[in-house]
Amino acid sequence: MKNRQAKHKYQSGRTLPIGLVGLAIIGAVAVAVVTNSFYIVDTGHVGVERTLGNVDMEETLPGVNLKLPLLTKSYEFSGKEIAIDLEDLRPKAADNLSLKDLDVTVFYRAAPEKMAELMVKYSGASVYGDNVVLPAYRVVFREARGAVYEAVSTIESLELHRQRDLLQSSIIENLQARLDVEDPGVFTVSRAVVRALNTDPSIEASIRAAVENQKRLEAKRIEVEIAQKDAEIEIERARGIAQANEIINASLTAEYLQHEVNLALQSFADNGGSTVVIPANMQGFDLILDQGRLNRASQ
Repeated sequence: MKNRQAKHKYQSGRTLPIGLVGLAIIGAVAVAVVTNSFYIVDTGHVGVERTLGNVDMEETLPGVNLKLPLLTKSYEFSGKEIAIDLEDLRPKAADNLSLKDLDVTVFYRAAPEKMAELMVKYSGASVYGDNVVLPAYRVVFREARGAVYEAVSTIESLELHRQRDLLQSSIIENLQARLDVEDPGVFTVSRAVVRALNTDPSIEASIRAAVENQKRLEAKRIEVEIAQKDAEIEIERARGIAQANEIINASLTAEYLQHEVNLALQSFADNGGSTVVIPANMQGFDLILDQGRLNRASQ
């Protein structure tokens, strides 16, 4: 009797609660189904669904989206501005001299309504970032390198430091043109930033020499301009003196000189203590004295 009770107790200890296990399995399956029946797309991104290997060509909008659990996989593509860093580039300038180091960052974005097409066309070229897919990243990266090399090749190495804005705008234009060849209206190149531009040491020495020569040339140019201005001033001064002399000479007519002589003689004549010497030929005498009055005085 005692052995039978012990055996019954041992068998009861090994018995599993089948009902609880079943409920646990059903609950786990339900949780898996529920969690896999929807996904969330962040603002600025779009979703693309793939069901049993087929890509749905209609993108899903930001927010909560439903999907077939376990059968549909969702991908979240970035519709925001994406940065591509190009580092340690050594392009050749227009004078065939290579740069020592060039670092550039370009920024692009893809049209949200084209994400599904990009996923199909460039399935191996997209890059998975932080919980988001960067559309056609490798394609844009490759074209951006070519755009940088093309832009640098149009500018002299000595001018690159002074033409940084031109270089950046050329990179944007070149990259946009390259991307539009295969995918017009899909990509937008928004910015390009030249972060580092280091030329060869020999070029640096040439740049410094060119800057110094430019400064000396500017100083000489200023000296020439000053000398020209001084010469112009002297010319104007001489011209003024000459014109003044011409005016004076033009005004010194015989009549004017005679008039001045008459005034001087009249002044002496009015002064009783003065002696007036009249020229022997009496020229100008009749202009000073009234002849009738002289005749009356002599009578």
